[in-house]
Amino acid sequence: MYYLQDETMDAIARRLGVSRSTVSRLIKRARETGLVHISIQPRAAAADAVSRGLHRQFGVHAHVVPVREGATDVQRLEQVAQVAGRLVSGWMRPGVVLGLAWGTTISAVVEHLVPRPVPGSAVVQLNGAANPVTSGIPYAGSIISAAAEAFDARVHHFPVPAFFDFAGTKQAMWRERSIRRVLTVQATADIALFGAGAMTGPLASHVYAAGYLSTDDLTSLRAEGVVGDVCTVLLREDGSWADIELNARATGPNPRELARMARRVCVAAGAAKVAPLLGALRAGAVTDLVIDEATARALMERARLGAPGRASILA
Repeated sequence: MYYLQDETMDAIARRLGVSRSTVSRLIKRARETGLVHISIQPRAAAADAVSRGLHRQFGVHAHVVPVREGATDVQRLEQVAQVAGRLVSGWMRPGVVLGLAWGTTISAVVEHLVPRPVPGSAVVQLNGAANPVTSGIPYAGSIISAAAEAFDARVHHFPVPAFFDFAGTKQAMWRERSIRRVLTVQATADIALFGAGAMTGPLASHVYAAGYLSTDDLTSLRAEGVVGDVCTVLLREDGSWADIELNARATGPNPRELARMARRVCVAAGAAKVAPLLGALRAGAVTDLVIDEATARALMERARLGAPGRASILA
């Protein structure tokens, strides 16, 4: 009566024979339990101009989040994560498989998922999390499990390192039936959700700040021109990735593999994300981008000023 028939709370209260405050509580409960989902359709003008600019430049569906001037990177991420959480929740349908790459950004997004049962859905971890210091299970596992719990979905963890020590070890593990089972689920993902990992900045990616790479590895990556990663697959700003030695040992899907998933959602906030995000866009890894307005403008400006050109996804 309130949302579809446009009746007032007073009119509903009279019809039901209850108080207006009771009607207000029922409507509030409907929103909190997910029975009612409120979304905002952006106008074709105003802030949407930045979205259109990103679409023209990179061919992505961009959801640009206005953030007040002077906001910190942490505050930007929080507001972008809120929008991303609600968008992803709205895209979940019965039978949908959601692939998640763990990390600081995705952890923030998962906190803002709107809980509701989605029958037959599944959440699968896209990249391994173990490293020489820790198993990675408490950190990555908590993110994946929280997302699955939000939708009452089946959960598929990926019990492998973020990076193997040897490419041959990865090749052997990829032949194991237990690992192949998870890889098969990953390949059926309808939505991939990931951030653009930055090597530097106040919100440096967990990959570079938590013992996943040695000092020698980091030195080598900088020499190779690596600016960040997507799903722990390392990228240059021009979008190239295939000739980076460490990627032969990485366990996340590379841009070519991501391209098989229909919706690939990248969430980014903060100036440090511009270079890795540019690499991800040029590699063809992204279909949907959720980003704060300041970072979006910086991204378009960096691309306009002649940073390295678009690389083929088949590089």
